[in-house]
Amino acid sequence: MSVSGEAARLKEDFAFLDDWEARFTHLIDLGKALPQLAPTEYAETNKVRGCASQVWLVAEPSPTKPGAIRFRGASDAMIVSGLVAMLLQLFSDQSPADILAFDAEAFFRDIGVADALTPQRSNGLKSMLARIRAIASAAS
Repeated sequence: MSVSGEAARLKEDFAFLDDWEARFTHLIDLGKALPQLAPTEYAETNKVRGCASQVWLVAEPSPTKPGAIRFRGASDAMIVSGLVAMLLQLFSDQSPADILAFDAEAFFRDIGVADALTPQRSNGLKSMLARIRAIASAAS
C-alpha cells in the first residue's frame, strides 16, 4: 500500500474515535504493539536527536519491495511509541521518492494529532520526520 493509502487508513481509524482521551488511548495501544528492537539496535547510531523521550529508528532495505526502505523503531515513552508506530505504518516499505513526497506535517494536523501534542512532543515528531526524510534522501 502507498504512503497515501496508509495515511487514509490511519485517518479512518482516528475518525472513529470520539475525543482525545480515546485517541491517546489508541495511540498508546499502537505503541504497545510495536515489535521490540534487538538489544544491539538501541545504539547511539539509531537514536533520534531532538526528542525529549528516547527514540530509536532503524532503517534497512525492504525485504518485500525492492528499492524501498523498511523502518523499525521504539521509544521509552508510551505516547511517543504510538507516534513511532504511526510513522512506521506510513513510511515502512515505501520508496524514498514516496516518503519524500508525502506531507506528514499536514497529515498529522489533518487528523488532529499535531494540535494535541505538547511542544516537546511536537519537536520530537519533527525530529523523527526529519530523520526519516534524511534516510530517504540518502537512499534516493
